[in-house]
Amino acid sequence: MAVDSDLIALVRAIGAGDRTAVTRLLDAAPALVVARVDRAQEFFLDACRAQVYAGDTALHAASFAYDTDVARQLVEAGADVRARNRRGAEPLHAATIGAPDSSHWDPARQRAVIAYLVEAGADPNAQATGGVTPLHRAVRNRCSAAVDALLRLGADPYRANDNGSTAVELARWTTGRGGTGTVEARAEQQLIVGLLAKAGG
Repeated sequence: MAVDSDLIALVRAIGAGDRTAVTRLLDAAPALVVARVDRAQEFFLDACRAQVYAGDTALHAASFAYDTDVARQLVEAGADVRARNRRGAEPLHAATIGAPDSSHWDPARQRAVIAYLVEAGADPNAQATGGVTPLHRAVRNRCSAAVDALLRLGADPYRANDNGSTAVELARWTTGRGGTGTVEARAEQQLIVGLLAKAGG
């Protein structure tokens, strides 16, 4: 149980960008590198506007926090870049979390962590539950920098999810996600449509 509560503390420290606490926790309990969140511990991390699910790891947290340095630290210590949470999402899926109107969203940092994860072995076409790829998520979240990075790294804009929807189609539809009707999100949507058109969509 100690490892579990330390894992939540680690996830929170990563989300807060507290490198001192991250290093202290990992030094004290190296097993946290591969530990997974338990179902009873799921929570919403306000700092990153991210839901933490059972099966999430510290690398998922570094990914949605857009912290490439911590992600590298974790991978070098043995973290699994293909670890899946209970929804089948890998760290690369987590890296596409974002909202154009949020103070946390940082396109440059998001792009960098996506590039690092793929370099470290993540599959840009990995499918979570429902056949959802990182590109589907990036489009749905209206994060054009993430879409651009994924396309450059080999993501397939024509890969359909289990409902038959491709990223190309999602780019043009209302996603139903809160915040996607904002001015910022609509501007991102136009950029995404253009990126997909250039990629052959």
